[in-house]
Amino acid sequence: MRSSGQSTVDERVVKALGHPLRQRILHALSEGVASPNQLAKRLDEPLGNVSYHVKILLDNDLIELVETQPVRGAIAHFYRAAGRPFFDDDHWRRLPAAARRTLFGQTLEEIGEHLVDAAAASGFDRIETHVSWTPLQLDEQGWSEIADLLAGIFERVAEIEAASLVRLAEAANGAEPLRSELVALHFERAPKERTGASPRPARRNASDRGR
Repeated sequence: MRSSGQSTVDERVVKALGHPLRQRILHALSEGVASPNQLAKRLDEPLGNVSYHVKILLDNDLIELVETQPVRGAIAHFYRAAGRPFFDDDHWRRLPAAARRTLFGQTLEEIGEHLVDAAAASGFDRIETHVSWTPLQLDEQGWSEIADLLAGIFERVAEIEAASLVRLAEAANGAEPLRSELVALHFERAPKERTGASPRPARRNASDRGR
């Protein structure tokens, strides 16, 4: 959702992402083409609601129509995400705190649902899976340095994904993509610490190689 790069984002993105269902629809369409009817079934939402929010995303250029098909006397419309919306630092800074909290809340709720689903299945079985929790004590410079570090990591991640998609498209065996999620959280802890306890770093890795 955030980027420290120099690219800018249309203000309409704020409106388009201002509803949790629109975020869910956009996530679903970033994973593949779908119609409102398919989205309604996948997201377990009424078709009318999904169609309404799909139109808002389309009007704000966050999704695009890629195909139409006749289905039982009607025309089904199929959409895909037009890109991954993000807020650069300048746009993010100009958002009211309430808007930032709303967007974060919606994203965290979606992440939580995905974590629960993955944990109930086999999402954490791979030996390279990484899960860590590291409380820190920083000054302002340290906070900024970590923010820059994370921005660079996600730029590199985007490059790796792009190269992966090229290899998949060129693969002769029709290999399916390995669908994964990368979640990073860096935030200020709540001011109330445990009484008499000092922060202690705790780290868990599903990999025995210290990833």
